Amino acid sequence: MAFLIRILVLALIIYLIYRFVSYLIDPRRKLDAAIKANTYYFYDDVRNPRKNFFIAYRGVLFEGEKYVGTEKSSTVMSIFAWTHESKKLTEFSKDDFLFLEQEIAKNYPQADINWKNPIEQLMRTGG
Repeated sequence: MAFLIRILVLALIIYLIYRFVSYLIDPRRKLDAAIKANTYYFYDDVRNPRKNFFIAYRGVLFEGEKYVGTEKSSTVMSIFAWTHESKKLTEFSKDDFLFLEQEIAKNYPQADINWKNPIEQLMRTGG
């Protein structure tokens, strides 16, 4: 009986260590931390070209929707990016959005990057 309890305690310790390590390396946690710290972080699942990516920059969360060229292709040809926090964009300049475009283009060089409103208007007017 004591042997079984020792095995269960050991299994519990191994499970807790696994959960702690997976929590520390979780990219979603790093994204949330970057938003709070007003730093830059690019979160993307590069193995799945149909899954949206997220960018934390200066305390704002941007989301990018990727579109592939054809059904069988995995090359991203078009990207639409936006944020749900449009009130925080008053502190952004055109240079900030150009920086974000450059960072997206590093990962998807063939993609045409488009911004949804109100970012599109800020890019045209020079914000």
